[in-house]
Amino acid sequence: MDTESQPPGTLAEPQVRAMFDRIAGVYDAMNAVMTGGLHHRWRERAADLAGLRPGERGLDVATGTGDLALALARRVGARGEVVGCDFSERMLALARNKAASAPAHAAIRFEVANALALPYPDGAFDAATVGFGARNFADLERGVAEMARVVRRGGRVVVLEITAPQRPPLSWFFRLWFDRLVPLVGRLAGDADAYAYLPSSVRRFPDPRGLAAVLARAGVADVRWIVTAGGAIALHAGTVTVR
Repeated sequence: MDTESQPPGTLAEPQVRAMFDRIAGVYDAMNAVMTGGLHHRWRERAADLAGLRPGERGLDVATGTGDLALALARRVGARGEVVGCDFSERMLALARNKAASAPAHAAIRFEVANALALPYPDGAFDAATVGFGARNFADLERGVAEMARVVRRGGRVVVLEITAPQRPPLSWFFRLWFDRLVPLVGRLAGDADAYAYLPSSVRRFPDPRGLAAVLARAGVADVRWIVTAGGAIALHAGTVTVR
């Protein structure tokens, strides 16, 4: 795709991959700064919504440095298995290092995969999650459909994502923080472009009701969502009903 013809807030897939390879070293620190450390709590909540039980299999798509995959591993236990996939090799290297130094809870592996063409059979997992990665799917409908495809009938799909508050004064603060302060912090961290992309990607992402509709079109039923952090974070979860 010609980058000049792309909608605002989007980048071509190779650009997104290169961006995450570039910022891998500061990714965890920036998440802590931008969320006041609350991103761990939100990932734990997403892992709870996945509903995994001991011995089951979970998939974390666009896993980044692996925090949500590790949260899933704590829920499936020693008899379970978790796969974290991402298309950024540098992010995956950090995830593997993190897993190696964490207490062993389950068989966990990190591997390269494209969210739009997951290399797993239909119904291979009991749940699939994505934490702060769906905004970066070059094709959101296709990425969500792939997540639903690889989950068994009756399994869960969970999406944790940033959303824009709609009511003042929180909407005013959000715009100040994301449009002005986050790019400034990104510049200080050495990558102004990546953290200028972040607020634009949030603006073009569907609101919670719109994302629920995307999940429903992918065959995910009974979709419920929770909006927290003053309206800035949305967690969606539903059950796969088609196979």
